[in-house]
Amino acid sequence: MPGLSAKPPQLLDRVHEWRLLDGFLADPASELRLAIVSGRRRNGKSFLLEALTEAVGGLYLTAVQEEGRVPALHRFTEAIAAHAGVPSGSMRLDDWREVLTAALEVVNRASGAPLIVIDELPYLMQHSPEIPGFLQLLYDRSQSGKAPGGRIVLCGSAMSVMSELLSGTKPLRGRAVLDLRLPAFDYRTARTHWGIEDPAVALQVDAVLGGAPGYRALAAGPAPQSVAEFDDWVPRTLLDPGRALYSRMEAEYLLREDPRITHRTLYYDVLSAVARGASTPAKVGSMLERARSAMVAPLEVLESTGYLRKEQDLLKARHPVITVADPVIRFNQLVTLPMADMVERRRGDQVWQSSRPTYHSKILGPHFEATAREWARSFACDEAGLALGAVGSAEIADPAARTRHEVDVLALAPGERPQSPRVGITLIGEAKATVQPRGLKDIERLEHIRSLLAGQGHRSDDAVLALFSLHGFHSDALEAARRRRDILLIDISALYGDTPARGRG
Repeated sequence: MPGLSAKPPQLLDRVHEWRLLDGFLADPASELRLAIVSGRRRNGKSFLLEALTEAVGGLYLTAVQEEGRVPALHRFTEAIAAHAGVPSGSMRLDDWREVLTAALEVVNRASGAPLIVIDELPYLMQHSPEIPGFLQLLYDRSQSGKAPGGRIVLCGSAMSVMSELLSGTKPLRGRAVLDLRLPAFDYRTARTHWGIEDPAVALQVDAVLGGAPGYRALAAGPAPQSVAEFDDWVPRTLLDPGRALYSRMEAEYLLREDPRITHRTLYYDVLSAVARGASTPAKVGSMLERARSAMVAPLEVLESTGYLRKEQDLLKARHPVITVADPVIRFNQLVTLPMADMVERRRGDQVWQSSRPTYHSKILGPHFEATAREWARSFACDEAGLALGAVGSAEIADPAARTRHEVDVLALAPGERPQSPRVGITLIGEAKATVQPRGLKDIERLEHIRSLLAGQGHRSDDAVLALFSLHGFHSDALEAARRRRDILLIDISALYGDTPARGRG
């Protein structure tokens, strides 16, 4: 079975995903093998799979939304005929079993790899739910040599449909060797994709759009290169109803992807409540004047789609904190929807100026904290020499002061299990996006938290104290970092890898 060529240069990042797909194709087994690729819309699934298909000479088939069964059968048949090199109209296939069998026979006879990609499978399943059953039949028959072999990749953006393909008693359960969920770009790759020099501007673009690569083509004109340009760019893109990236339309588009989201008003309300700070089902229900039990199902749906995230406290078992995970939806719920009338009257500049406090406190601040945790997970080992285990956040009780301390970035020692007693802690961090530089008082606060953790039985004496600051550091903090091995300072340049983190003696 031939493998892939080198990753195409136009495909940014995706090294891990390309390697997995390469191994999928290079498997020498002659029997049929299946792979599932899913992910949020705009994350580049089709771009990746089209590059894959082109690299190996496979057959790429894509479904069309709201296309009927008969037109879809006809269009797929024509694509199979073209791949086989026979005249249009020379093949007649009347059901999906015939289409899938013919496709496998054609790719096995062609010169390229015997690969079939079926993109946007959920659109097909709206009118042809029998397709997974036919794939099961072909798979099982192929294992005994009674049907063609080859490789089939099934792809889709409707996360609930794709995740259920391999669940419970579904036909394809136990039959896929890959279940690949394609994420958005990380914040550093997104900066490269947008071509933004200033890391502070790249962070702000990431805070409102995230790393979905598909947004770059929808944002007309050059990317912002300064904070002033960013302030002009936001009203022209996210707050202009005439633009493709208008956040209200994009949020509706994303929510329509999941067939379970039928009452969008309820889901909008839930998203808005979480964006405004309701972090548990009870708090969401209270804000919407609904019972807690009525919130459980919508929250589960929004979490499974990736639009909400549940974050567990690393040290204590308590209710997980629910946050909005998708930056576009967060921006829409906090900025666009509350002032939708003004936005629709083309007053985006005025809306943006009046929404700046909300943006800084509820969008940029939390996003900076999440980015600091991502740095700890992905880059702290190579760039600061820190071996970290689980990374997250925690709330630390301070009985003497009758208060609690929120720890933005907490890292356990490698191998430690979260929420276990007496865990080893390797990093305690605070992330601040406020305009003031951070100083020695912030380090003293982290020292106090470190002593509280030790008093609660955790092994924290050697934990590094990390300050993440969007606006730099006072000289007293820089001097302490030069002298001490237990202090690490990460400004915006270090966060993006332009300069090294400072500290640790």
